[in-house]
Amino acid sequence: MERPDGALARRRGEAGGVNVAALDWSALLRAASACDESARLPFRVDGRRVGSVARAHLPALRAWPQWLAVGADVNLIASERDAALAAMHAALREQGLIVAWRDEAFPLFDPETRMPLALMERAAARFWGTLTLGAHANGFLAGAGGRPSHLWIAQRSPHKATDPGCFDNLIGGGVAAGQSPWQALVREGFEEAGLSPDQMAVARAGRVIRLRRDIPEGLQLEDLHSWDLALPEGVAPSNQDGEVAGFTLMTVDEALALAAGGRMTVDAALVTLDFGLRHGLLAPAESEALAGRLFGCAV
Repeated sequence: MERPDGALARRRGEAGGVNVAALDWSALLRAASACDESARLPFRVDGRRVGSVARAHLPALRAWPQWLAVGADVNLIASERDAALAAMHAALREQGLIVAWRDEAFPLFDPETRMPLALMERAAARFWGTLTLGAHANGFLAGAGGRPSHLWIAQRSPHKATDPGCFDNLIGGGVAAGQSPWQALVREGFEEAGLSPDQMAVARAGRVIRLRRDIPEGLQLEDLHSWDLALPEGVAPSNQDGEVAGFTLMTVDEALALAAGGRMTVDAALVTLDFGLRHGLLAPAESEALAGRLFGCAV
């Protein structure tokens, strides 16, 4: 992160005694899939299951019988979906049931086909447990033979609506309506790290990992699209939108320890773990076991 004088923190050299083989990834992998299905009911549009809603929120949802059929599941029956969702979301926000409001339109997807069925406020996706897409990039420096030696790690602004102050990948953001994951990554590349489209063009796709987990805002159902972005020596990220407090250049061992230790967002930690597995940065015996658990989340 940035020191008070604004200088960029750069840690180079050895891992400082980090024993990567001893890292315990169990807590992260449990957190990535911790979901109490019994506490939620299916949310459907046109008969398709698109998400789920908390049983505790059913009394609030019964206020709109013209738009919702609430029974053994919750069906959106409004003919004008966007308008109905907007009206309900404004009321649910007033009731404190939708939090971390963004004023940003996200698609309401069919999670099986990714067909957009409506537009809605980004923060409402967690209330309804509907699919969102994320775009993340591991920014790395290569050492001898092209093997990754360091990772750029961002620290989120303390003013962020979600996970304030936590550590993150070099680039990470949600995919808004009308954008592909790649387009979102290029946009976020400039906003979060000051990188141009030409600099972003060398990013190489990694894996897509699906998160399904209970969070305070509801349920996070998200497909994380990851990329690896090789940055040359001397190129340092520079935040443009105020959403990043600063960046640290860590050895890969330090970054992996940060991810395993719970100091990263769950999203970023999974993307970092995937990077370590794909580039052979973990012990071979551990890699095989972790890959089986992580790939179970892949889509």
